[in-house]
Amino acid sequence: MANRSRKLTPKASKLNKPHAGAMKRIAKKAQKKLKRRSWLSLMLAMSTTGCAYAILLSSASLIMAFAWISVLFIFNPDQISWLNKILPTWAQIPLGKHERPQTLKQIQLNLSKENKIFGETLPLHQDAKDSFLLPVFQQRANCQSDCKQLVELRVYQPSEELEFKSQSENYYYLVTQLSVTEAEESFIISPLLDGTSEPEDISISLPLTKVQRFDGGTPLSGVWFNLQGQRQQGTGAFVADVGAAIAYGDIVYYNPERTNLLQMLSWTSPNGQLPKWQQVTGDGTKELVVDQTIGLEPYLQVYQVKPLKLFLKPIQLEEITLQSPALKDSAYQNALSIARSGLWTPAFEWLKFIKKQRKGVLPAAAQAQMDLIRLHSQLTKTQADKNWASPSQEVLADLIDGRWGKALQVFEASPHNAQEIATLLKADKKRLWNRTAAALRVNPNRLEVQAWFALILAVQQGEEHANSWLKAQPKITKDNFAYIQSLLARLNNQGTSQISSTHPSQIVGTVQLITQVTSTEWLQPNSPANLKLTDNQVWYQVEVSAFHDGKRWLNSPFENLNPPKTDAAKFFWKTLGITSDPEIQIVVWLPNGEQKITIAAIKAVQLRGKVLRLLAAGPKTPENQNDVLQPKPLALTNAALEWVQPSPITLQELHQQNPQGVKVMLSTVWQSLQESGEISAGTIPSFEQMQEKLGDWPVQVIDLTNNAKPEIILTISAAAIASLNQPTSGIQRKNTEQHRDRTIILSDRNEVIYTDFTGNYFQRLSAIAKLSGVQSLALLVENAHNYSLRRWSEKNQRFE
Repeated sequence: MANRSRKLTPKASKLNKPHAGAMKRIAKKAQKKLKRRSWLSLMLAMSTTGCAYAILLSSASLIMAFAWISVLFIFNPDQISWLNKILPTWAQIPLGKHERPQTLKQIQLNLSKENKIFGETLPLHQDAKDSFLLPVFQQRANCQSDCKQLVELRVYQPSEELEFKSQSENYYYLVTQLSVTEAEESFIISPLLDGTSEPEDISISLPLTKVQRFDGGTPLSGVWFNLQGQRQQGTGAFVADVGAAIAYGDIVYYNPERTNLLQMLSWTSPNGQLPKWQQVTGDGTKELVVDQTIGLEPYLQVYQVKPLKLFLKPIQLEEITLQSPALKDSAYQNALSIARSGLWTPAFEWLKFIKKQRKGVLPAAAQAQMDLIRLHSQLTKTQADKNWASPSQEVLADLIDGRWGKALQVFEASPHNAQEIATLLKADKKRLWNRTAAALRVNPNRLEVQAWFALILAVQQGEEHANSWLKAQPKITKDNFAYIQSLLARLNNQGTSQISSTHPSQIVGTVQLITQVTSTEWLQPNSPANLKLTDNQVWYQVEVSAFHDGKRWLNSPFENLNPPKTDAAKFFWKTLGITSDPEIQIVVWLPNGEQKITIAAIKAVQLRGKVLRLLAAGPKTPENQNDVLQPKPLALTNAALEWVQPSPITLQELHQQNPQGVKVMLSTVWQSLQESGEISAGTIPSFEQMQEKLGDWPVQVIDLTNNAKPEIILTISAAAIASLNQPTSGIQRKNTEQHRDRTIILSDRNEVIYTDFTGNYFQRLSAIAKLSGVQSLALLVENAHNYSLRRWSEKNQRFE
């Protein structure tokens, strides 16, 4: 019973423990809570990672967008012009490389604000409304001529943006530009130094004044331009001995693929010839030829277009030179050596033989050198084949072409010109010396070459040196030695008896009145006591511009006029023809335009330096008042000239005879007047407008170039020029009244071949004349201080 009444108490080990079912429920709740927390953590982590990726992607997109906009801004700003609509004014993007699209008027206005001058646009394509090149000029300070200096080239293209394309006027944006610098005079005159003179310390810079596009036949798909200037002889720090103005400039190439302008080459031409593209090497691509010929001495620079591995400048102009032989062949190298000395034709004949031995095939570089030599040989052969009036010039042409024997024949057949030829040899600046030395290296025993070497040596270093050299030649025979001795003797036997004394005097010159005469300064056949005046006579001093010596016309300066030391007066009397005809006409123009002619007698002659003067006595003429409207007094003998005066007609009448020719001619004349600064620059008027203004101008039609095709001589008065500029003030009209008529002559190809509208204000065409013994007509031109006779040169295509 006691056991039944015993309380049942839990065991200590089981106190505070949950029930098994409760334990399960608690575990489930814990698991759910844990799962909920893990899911929230995962969702939070995924959200954070996504935001980071989104930010990275957005940043990359922005970077790429900015990079692309930057590329467009550099290479084609017009494609991002839409950004200007959402950007404030201060943040506007400049279109093109420098400016927003503008009309031509706006471009011109902006240039004017910068004191720059808007030049004539040159199209880069057939349509002038497409892209074009704009020359930019600047006015030079203290300028007498060529006052517009080229300072910049710009290329413009039409804008394709709708905002500008929809406008009534065309808008253009600047694609590229190139600054133009002046040319150094030391570079311009460098061909004249001929390697024998030390260049002077010259720091003068000369401007470029004109831009021309090379049309047709140029290599590659781009556009080539010639920037040019002109330097008159006898100006600046160096006076050259050739008559033509020196031309110089730069060659510029526009690359349409890179849309940039490239300055490719600087050039200079002492004979005034412009560079031209010409087929020289025959490889299908034309070469650029720069003519640096001086007188009869040919020198041509030939440049080939060669590729370059440069992005912005993929091509270059590379000169063909003879300095490094393209073949390792001794015969080829010898041929190039004599070519470098100036013996172009013998070198070319040698190279033809070498090429034939190689089965007619030469490497491209060697063929280019051969073609360069051939080009020079063509010039020297043409010169040597001509009929020369002067034996000295004929000898020079033969020697330059390596025709030693023919030159000796001319020398032996012209005993009365031996002194003239000797003067030629003495004045030689190594060009003939180098040729003879090179020929002797090839064949030291050739008699004709030995003879010329001895002659040059005798006149330059003395006859003793020539004889010593001859005696030192190991294989010279007695006969050859005696023959060359006889040639040397001719140099010292120059007499005056061979000069014709029966030809009439034919002299043209400028005359002035003088009051005092010093007898000892003048040459006369008789006693100095004869230099006396009779009643009512005055002294006239005539500076001779040209005269005929019985064989040919000689022009001032008289470089080869070398009288003998004994009886020089007799030499001049016979050479000038004064013996048979001592009278000379003194022509003076009165203020009313009337001519007054006085006959004077030539009394004495004077030669100082290269200037030949005559002293004449005769009645006093009315004094010339040095009015700018009056020509200078003129002196000429009766047989000197035969005046030619074609009947004038108006341009309107000429147009009825040749409508198309006059249409082209008027455009050329207008452009020439613009270039001279006589009329304002700008667009050339229409043909109808020019015909209305110029139709009454007088013209003369005559063949001046002896090619059976007439030239057009256009005489223009100051009033006619004033009418083109439409003066509005009395001051302008007064100034124009002080100008004499001036002349432009156009060839049958409508090229200006003579003009008085130049920087030399005092140049005027006075008359057209026929000279004895000369087929073509001559121009009598009045210059600042004298008169000159100019004849057409077929070789140089200009009046000289």
